[in-house]
Amino acid sequence: MTDMFFNVNSGYLEGLLRGFRAGILTSQDYTNLSQCETLEDLKLHLQSTDYGNFLANEPSPLRVSVIDERLREKLVTEFGHLRQQAVEPLFTFLDYITYGYMIDNIVLVITGVLHNRPVRELLPKCHKLGNFPQLELIHIANSAADLYNAILVDTPLGAYFSGCISEGDFNEMNVEIIRNTLYKAYLEDFYGFCKSLGGTTAESMCELLAFEADRRAFIITINSFGTELTKDDRAMLYPKCGKLFPYGLAALARCDDYEQVRQVAGFYAEYKACFDSCGTGPGEKTLEDKFFEYEVNLNRNAFMYHFNYGAFYSYVKLKEQENRNIVWIAECIAQGQKAKIDNYINIF
Repeated sequence: MTDMFFNVNSGYLEGLLRGFRAGILTSQDYTNLSQCETLEDLKLHLQSTDYGNFLANEPSPLRVSVIDERLREKLVTEFGHLRQQAVEPLFTFLDYITYGYMIDNIVLVITGVLHNRPVRELLPKCHKLGNFPQLELIHIANSAADLYNAILVDTPLGAYFSGCISEGDFNEMNVEIIRNTLYKAYLEDFYGFCKSLGGTTAESMCELLAFEADRRAFIITINSFGTELTKDDRAMLYPKCGKLFPYGLAALARCDDYEQVRQVAGFYAEYKACFDSCGTGPGEKTLEDKFFEYEVNLNRNAFMYHFNYGAFYSYVKLKEQENRNIVWIAECIAQGQKAKIDNYINIF
């Protein structure tokens, strides 16, 4: 029944979104970008795509950091256009997408302050999709309790903060624990919201969020080796909305090294393929790259469904990957590392 009325409120925006999706760079575009000799050549080729003249006002010599910033601005502009015209429940769904960026911005600012970086230098590095008014006040907090009580209590992330309030001062270890605790609560909440929407939105989004939860569980486990994080503490950081829950997470919590993590992944066909085909040698793709490839495939598939909000989430994720691809190619050109320039991830 819900699908019958989807187009009344969201049909125009879905059509607009699919138009945006048609502008995502193809493999031929990446081949052309890889053949550029200078960043000015790269700029000229991007002008022939949907990016148009987004770098037209940038003076020479062009810098990679400027390209990265303009790419983000373009994504934020498109997302803002969709968000301004959305009505419920799509408006809330789009808000959920921004919460992940808010978490990353909070951690970026806290980490920068720990290293004595001025807040005015850190704020421009924050992703604009995750900006909120209280962000510039984070430097006054000395502990997670201060951060919550003085700053985040009135933000959308306040509800996620109950699991990571402690009286201890910030250090790099507990900042990462805060990041992962917030992401755990966020993913589980987003998963529950999507499930409540039902229909094709629930079908596509639950699969996407389940993968994100499982990826975080694998990465948390691997990164915890050789640190002070105990197995019990590690287990508390795992999001419980993925395919690994409950038995896979219990197995990960007992792992002592990378090989044991690999064995756990072997029980899940999609993750086994990621671990089996990754490596650290020349020309081999890392585990992170393999996860990105699998994520791109899931996000492509989300556009196969109609009458679903999952395509909005997938579009943002695909554009993020496209931005990483362009920045990677630009960095290789700027540094003269053409031998590594093909290490991007094709989208279409």
